[in-house]
Parts: sequence; C-alpha cells; structure tokens
Amino acid sequence: MASPPRATTTIPPLPTDDHLAAAATTLDTLTTEATTGPNGHTQATLHLAATHEKAHAWFRSVFPASTLQAFENAYHLGNYVIDRATGHKTFEPMSIYVRLGMHLLYYGSEQERALHWQRAQALLKQQSVKMGKQYDVPESKQHIQPFIDSFGLQSSMVEMVQPDPTKYANFNAFFAREIKESARPVAEPRNAALVSSPADCRLTAFPTIDLATKYWIKGFGFTLAKLLGSADRAKLFDGGSLVIARLAPQDYHRWHAPTAGKVESITDIPGTYYTVNPQAITQAGTLDVFCENKRSVMMLKRTATGSAVAIVAVGAMLVGSIKYNAGVQQGAAVRRGQCLGAFYYGGSTVIVVYPKGEVVMDEDLVKNSCEQRCETVVKVGWRVGAGPAAALDGVD
Repeated sequence: MASPPRATTTIPPLPTDDHLAAAATTLDTLTTEATTGPNGHTQATLHLAATHEKAHAWFRSVFPASTLQAFENAYHLGNYVIDRATGHKTFEPMSIYVRLGMHLLYYGSEQERALHWQRAQALLKQQSVKMGKQYDVPESKQHIQPFIDSFGLQSSMVEMVQPDPTKYANFNAFFAREIKESARPVAEPRNAALVSSPADCRLTAFPTIDLATKYWIKGFGFTLAKLLGSADRAKLFDGGSLVIARLAPQDYHRWHAPTAGKVESITDIPGTYYTVNPQAITQAGTLDVFCENKRSVMMLKRTATGSAVAIVAVGAMLVGSIKYNAGVQQGAAVRRGQCLGAFYYGGSTVIVVYPKGEVVMDEDLVKNSCEQRCETVVKVGWRVGAGPAAALDGVD
C-alpha cells in the first residue's frame, strides 16, 4: 500500500489574530453542529475525514487566504495502524477536528508561540467544557444512534452491559458505556508474569523510555518527572519501559488494570486538552502534549513483585472528564483486567510505566513501534509483555 504524501515539517509564521480566530470559529461551529444539529455524530461534522472535499470547503470558508495554504499543506492526512490479529496495515484518515487540533499546536516564531499556546489552551478548554455539558443533557440521546451508524458500532453493542442504545440517559453515558467482563477476558489469567493492554486501543510499546523519545515522543518538554508530577516518582522508573495506549473516539472508552496490585496513590494533574493524535506526539518542534494535558496518575504496587507501576490516564481534545469507577481508590486491591475508570467524550490515552527489568515487551509490538513506527490495534486484556521471569518463578 502506498503511503500518503508527507508534507513539509517547516511551519511558516502565520498572522496570530486571523489564524486563531479562524480556527476558533471552525471548531466552535463544528462542536455546535455536532451537539445541536439534526445529524448528530454523522461523518458530516466533527468526524468528517480531513481528506474529504467538504473539509477543505470548511477551511476555505473561514481561513484567511494568507493562512489557508499553510494550513492545508502542513500535515499528513492520517496514520497507519497495524491490526495485531491479522497483521494487516491500514490507513486511518485524520478527522477534521483532529486536524484543527493539530494546527493549534504549531505556530511561527518563538515569541508568537508562548502567547498562541496560552490562547489555544483557553479555546480548547472552552470547547471541551461545552461538549461535556451538552452531552450530559437528556436531549443528547438523539446523537447516540448516528454515532453508532457513523462508526459501524452496532455489532459491538452486544458486548456491552447495556446493549440497547435507547436505554442510555445521555450521550456521555453511552460514550463511557461499560463492557461485559466476559467480552474482554485477560490473556493467561493465572500467569502473574504477564502484563496486558489497558484498553481497546492503538498501542505502542518501548523497552526503554529512551527508545520512546527516540522513535515516538518528539515534542519538547517530555520528562517522566513532568508526566508523573513528581521527581521522586520518576526515579522509580529510571531505565524503565513504557506502553502508550491511544483510544480513538469510536473505541470502547474505559481503561483497565494491566497487572494486579494495590493502589498506592491517585494524583490528578490539571492541564489542557490538546489532541493526542500520533502526529501531535511524533512531530518535533511543538509542545509535548502528554505533559501538558489534563491527566490522572495512579501508582500501583504490583502484587507479584512489589514493584511500582504508574498508570497515567491522559485526557485529550474534547475530553470532558476522567472518572474512576466506584471503589477504585487509595488502598484498594485491583486485579489484572479490572476496569479502573472511564473517559467522557473524545479521544484519550493511557500510559503505563514499568521499572527497569520489570517487564519484557512483546517483540511484535516493539518492532511495530520502533521499526515501522506504527501503532498496533489491540484489545483490553491482550498480552503486551511479561516478567521478570526470575522473580515470578513458581507464581501463578
């Protein structure tokens, strides 16, 4: 399969006021139509592919002529992903709202960037709060079926605790729908050495954090201390390994424990709502969105080894909130595969960090991540690695 054309990564300076005003107008119009228009979440609004002619018409209608060409040409049109079950590589087009979110990250001179990012953060927070409120009202139920139709989710509804779309109180309740535990059994449930995927997601796995920053996390400002909100916590993971699980809007939007353990602490870290699309993560010259976005850090003491594991739930563009399930709190014991919490509307990410030597990541995931620089589509509970073999000898 031929790759789509790759545009230049040199982003020219753009006029601040005109550019940001155009992006704000477009995003506000899209979120308004998505939550109040008769078509709901059809592909005609927020999730319209950025390659579609209508998307280009949107941009031409609002962006000043002086900024339009730079906007249209600045980015790739989507991302390749590898289906772990089949090994097939497919192209996932970027949606119109993600492309807008990407553009809000890139901006001209160093002097312009600081002011621009402050204004972009305010815009994204405003739109995320707006979406969250509008999807909490009973009238938002009308958008559930169009969303299901747009993403072909009807066959997956049988896996849900509540399979009837009409029974959800509002769109957010549907978006954070709970899956039957039997629909996502964990791999090798008696094997305590194994760690599993925390979500239905597009996943990357790196044997060391240095490899993650070499091949994937390119934005400036990324450090473990900043991600975890603590230098002391970060020291526990020097030389450790990293899993990044990205949830697209159409995915089942809860996250699960990748290993059994005891919850040592949960720390909420305020932040903004940038897109977590791979192009925002892998593009040099912009902010590191993992360390800028709103997130919650769970520190887990692994049952089998006593080692620390960090599970970071990261919000993203148009994510209204991050909520833990009842009973998931400091001092609680959790099983591998147990549901921990839910994201409410929008794409999001879960990052799992393991200490050095704690886990050997599965070879196929590492190859896809480092050599092919692609995410791998996996399900909750699927194996992503195992170890350490010596410490777990005889444990089941």
